[in-house]
Formats: sequence, structure tokens, C-alpha cells
Amino acid sequence: MLPKPLAQIAPNSYAYETVPLVKPTGFREYDARWLFGEEINLMGVQALGMGLGTLVHELGVRPDIVTGHDFRGYSASIKLALIAGMMAAGLRVKDVGLALSPMAYFGQFALDCPCVAMVTASHNDNGWTGVKMGANRPLTFGPDEMSRLKEIVLSGSAVTRPGGSYEFVSGFAEAYLAELAERPRLSRKLKVVAACGNGTAGAFAPGLLERIGCEVVPLDCELDHTFPNHNPNPEDLAMLHALAAKVTETGADLGLAFDGDGDRCGVVDEAGREIFADKIGVMLARDLASIHPGAQFVVDVKSTGLFSADPELQRLGAQTDYWKTGHSYIKARVKERGALAGFEKSGHFFFNAPVGRGYDDGLLTAITILEMLDRNLDKSIGDLYAALPRTWGSPTMSPKCSDETKYGVVERVTARLAALHEAGEKLAGGEIKGIVTVNGARVTLADGTWGLVRASSNKPELVVVVESPVSEERMRAMFSALDAILRENPEVGAYNQSL
Repeated sequence: MLPKPLAQIAPNSYAYETVPLVKPTGFREYDARWLFGEEINLMGVQALGMGLGTLVHELGVRPDIVTGHDFRGYSASIKLALIAGMMAAGLRVKDVGLALSPMAYFGQFALDCPCVAMVTASHNDNGWTGVKMGANRPLTFGPDEMSRLKEIVLSGSAVTRPGGSYEFVSGFAEAYLAELAERPRLSRKLKVVAACGNGTAGAFAPGLLERIGCEVVPLDCELDHTFPNHNPNPEDLAMLHALAAKVTETGADLGLAFDGDGDRCGVVDEAGREIFADKIGVMLARDLASIHPGAQFVVDVKSTGLFSADPELQRLGAQTDYWKTGHSYIKARVKERGALAGFEKSGHFFFNAPVGRGYDDGLLTAITILEMLDRNLDKSIGDLYAALPRTWGSPTMSPKCSDETKYGVVERVTARLAALHEAGEKLAGGEIKGIVTVNGARVTLADGTWGLVRASSNKPELVVVVESPVSEERMRAMFSALDAILRENPEVGAYNQSL
């Protein structure tokens, strides 16, 4: 039995090598993220594995689990420490090696493992680590499971059990790629820039796109865990700007950007225009609803209002449910409602049968986008984008705010907006039509302009998004109004990017 974890331990000390270090704030709403070395050590990771095994047995789930790791200099060692803890707690581990998160999710089906533990910090800066976990395919843990896991680990109450085992599954990446490629080849040769930000997707995405019939121009596909150019994050404007430049330079039909663990995809059109993922979601919803009339979709509260306002989706009888941001939340809601697909503004897309198995896979998203183009032979990705009603929207903006204070700030902002609404006062010069509080506060004005403030689930930040169907001026007015309310809270710091 390991000692009870501590929240802080001095580095380069006897205690650091003999006691688990696990900072409590690393347990997020639907996955776990820590700065490796500062907030968690290898013994802490082992304690996490033991806690996960204990939780799996508590849940009454068959103790077979698939694991993999992303391409960071320390991820393999973290995975091995996690495996040691999971085996000690009686889990039968199948290790698929260097992998994308959706490859590990695929392993739950292909290897008949109910559970998954993928070691990845996704798009977080170098130095971060984390684990995406689940025990009910295709779902991943939500707040209830994460809260219980946190309780088990931090209290030191993990239970060791016999029966743990380990198997390395060689060549598993090829099985994953082969299934994705098992579809009709594209009928037209599309030239695609594949941008991977030197993250794990660089080992897999370019080859897959070539297999389905694309001419591929690789961009930052060499694996380099220092991320020398920018973080592999398709919401990051630095990544999108680099992709846009390469698309226009090479005359490509479009650009596709993959995040660090390959479960998200971003898009740039043939003119180098960066199309936010929620607008790509509307385009895909139109295409899928034309094949499956009356289709249901789930989108997160950061997403464009077009999912409910678009006349074409209304004509096709599509129904859309706005839900909490976060891959676990949307994944669960898609399954619960039997929706055809779910879309997040961050680029996590979830496709149910007949398209996918319900989990988020950036490579499958890329294929679905390319198949949409193949069904519209006379149109470019830019043409499909131009066919959408015009709105003016912001990128996802993230002012700094500590994990310890961010939820309190959001509560105060929500209360402030509710007070304005109740008093009949205006915001950004417009009448407040309503406030959705399913995840932070999404306030909508009478002219359709809206803004969102919520707490980031995996970083010490807030999330701010604004959009207007009226004008850029109205969008900027909403941002200024929300930012003024945020600045009433001294805990809120500078934005990562702003308007």
C-alpha cells in the first residue's frame, strides 16, 4: 500500500522519491491534468492507477483496460507508473503503445476492454500530463466518477487485488487505421494540407489521408515533443495561421489541423480562411441531415446559434440540443439522446452509427469532412461555408484565472447577468432575451447577439466566446460588456488572445 498522497512536496528531496505527490486540482470535471514534476510525481501516477483500479471494481465493471500514451518525452514513463498501479489494483492491462486518444477508444471495442486510460495532456503546453479515463464504452468519466476517483486517491484508500496482468498489443495502430480506411476512396483527388503541430497525429494522419485518396502536403508532422512551432491545438490562431499560409502557398483544396492526441480537427478553406469548428459542425449537420432527415444533434454552449437558427437545418427537420462543454458531457448526451452526431466549438466531434461509434476522433472527423466535399463535387469547402447565414464570431478566448478561484468568478458573473436581466437593464446596448446556465452563463440579446462566460475544465482559465448575427460591431460590443463585468473580479488575468 502506498502512503497517502501529499499536495505539495519539495523537489529533489527524500520525500519526493518516497511519497506520492498529487495536487488535488488536477482532478478536473472529465479528465485529469497536472504539470509533471510540480503537481504530480511518478509515485503519484502509480497512486492514480491504483485508485482507478479500485473505482473500476467499485463500479462492478469487468477489469479489462486498454492504455496508450501520447508523444511527450515523459509520457511513456508516466504510462508505466500508471500501469503498475492499475495492475496492483487487479486490472488486466492491454497496452497499445504510442497512440492517439481515439486509437485507445477504438481499442475498447477491438480488444473487448470496457475500460480505458489514455495518458495524454492533449494540446496543453509541454510539461503537462494527464489521463483520459472511462469504464463504459464509448463514454469517458464525468464529474461523478472523477469526484469519486479523487476521493479514493487523495485519501489513500485504494485497494490492492490479485489478478492484475499486462499485455503489449503490437501493431495495433495499423488495425485502427485499416478500419478508418475501409470505405470507398474519394471520387476526386483533393489536395490537403495536414497540420499536426509536431504532435502525435503526425505519425498517423498524413498516411491515412493518402490511403483514402488525398494528395497530402504535411505541415509540422515530424514528432517533436518540444512543440517548436506552436502547440498542437486547432483552436490556437498561431496553428491556424500557419496552416492557412501553407494552403495558399500550395494551392491546396483545404487544410486540416489535428490536436496533440488526435481527437480534434480544425479546418482552413482553399482561400486560407480559418473556419471555426462550430461552423464546420453546421456544414456537416446540413450534409448529414440531407442523408438522414430529422436527424438529432448535440452541440456545446460555446457553439454558434446557427444550429437552431439555420433555415436549411430547419427545412430538413434537424433538432439540436445545446449542452455542457466538454468531451465527456457531449459524448454522454449524444448517447443519451440517440443523436446522429455531436459537435463542440473546440473541434471535438462525435459520430454515432452509421458514421462512427460515438467517441471523438479527429481523423474520422477529417474523413467525414472530405466525404461531405465528395458529395458536393461542384463545390469547395469555401462554397459550403459561404452558403451559411452570415454571423460574426470570436475565437475561444481564455483569460487566466486560477483553478482555485475560477468557479467562484463564474458564479459571480452569472449572478450579475441574472440581476441585469431581472431588473430589465440592457447589456451591450441590447435587451437581454435570456440566460442559459447549463454550463457557465450564455446570455442572449433580442437581436440574437450572445456571449458566454464559463470556467475551463482542464486549465487555470476562463472561457469567453461572443457571436452576433447582426454585425461585427455588435459582436465587439458584447465582448466589451462581458469583459467589463469580468474585470470587476481581480482574480481574472490577461487573455491568451483577444478581439
